[in-house]
Amino acid sequence: MSDLIKNALVADVKALLHSAKNSVYQQINHTMTQAYWGIGKRIVEEEQHGKSRAEYGKGLIKHLSQELSREFGKGFSVDNMENMRKFYLAYPISETKSRKLQLSWSHYIFLTRISNIDERSFYEIEATQNSWTLRELKRQFNSGLFERLRLSTGKSVVKQLSEQGQIIQTANDLIKDPYILEFIGLPEQSRYSESELEQKLIDKLEHFLLELGKGFTFVSRQKRITIDEKHFKVDLVFYNRFLKCFVVIDLKIGELKHQDIGQMQMYVNYFDRCEKQADETPTVGIILCKDKSKALVEMTLPEDNSQIYASKYLTVLPNKEELLRLLEDGDE
Repeated sequence: MSDLIKNALVADVKALLHSAKNSVYQQINHTMTQAYWGIGKRIVEEEQHGKSRAEYGKGLIKHLSQELSREFGKGFSVDNMENMRKFYLAYPISETKSRKLQLSWSHYIFLTRISNIDERSFYEIEATQNSWTLRELKRQFNSGLFERLRLSTGKSVVKQLSEQGQIIQTANDLIKDPYILEFIGLPEQSRYSESELEQKLIDKLEHFLLELGKGFTFVSRQKRITIDEKHFKVDLVFYNRFLKCFVVIDLKIGELKHQDIGQMQMYVNYFDRCEKQADETPTVGIILCKDKSKALVEMTLPEDNSQIYASKYLTVLPNKEELLRLLEDGDE
């Protein structure tokens, strides 16, 4: 047997074992999450029979913690028992439905801390559908994804977001405003060029794809196009498999100008006429800028625009209270 065949065999066997271990871990985690939900349910039910719920509950949890820790070891501290109680209160679902809990215990501990039920449901759906790690779930929450999607698509979609998560049906569903690029490591007040910003995004492409959202794949950077013997370069080109369309992105480190919108219109027209296949949908253009005038964008673009969008980007995590204020201003 040649070394090449031996190495291939070893790699295949290792892959099988890693897959088996991951499957076992996921099954154990899923089973324990259900068990924790069941423990929380029993605590709440028992509390309801106590004369003084607050005092009775404290004593009950402390007693359970001592007994379970004595027999099962770690994982049953008073704080964790309280987490199980909160878990059930946040998800008072039936025994049958409880079997559909698909995230890890750590995910659910974090989710139970989100007081807004619609927002909590949205993040649970998105974390499940997109296989977010706990770290990515926290990052999306801290970047105000729920609020940003509401800002971009309107208050009327709150019910849809809480019941179905983000649904991609039109170009407008793809857009966020603002985009949060804190992962590139550029301080808010630092000076950098558009090429440096582009390189940072490429260096952190996996993070950028997560920020862009569902269904994005990378196509190219500095895509060269030629029109009437003149050469132009599109900063970044992506493809969205849900809408079956190209998404071209132009980066602007300063304030958006009407010439920038005109340039993006040219890029979009080029891709529609020279790159798009017959079974694909029209190209979407996104101008990522440090600052923009809403009035300028509305005046420059046609009223029925569905292809070109201008969004601000932030290089630091936003203040969630500020995002909420923007939502309230938009509702007026």
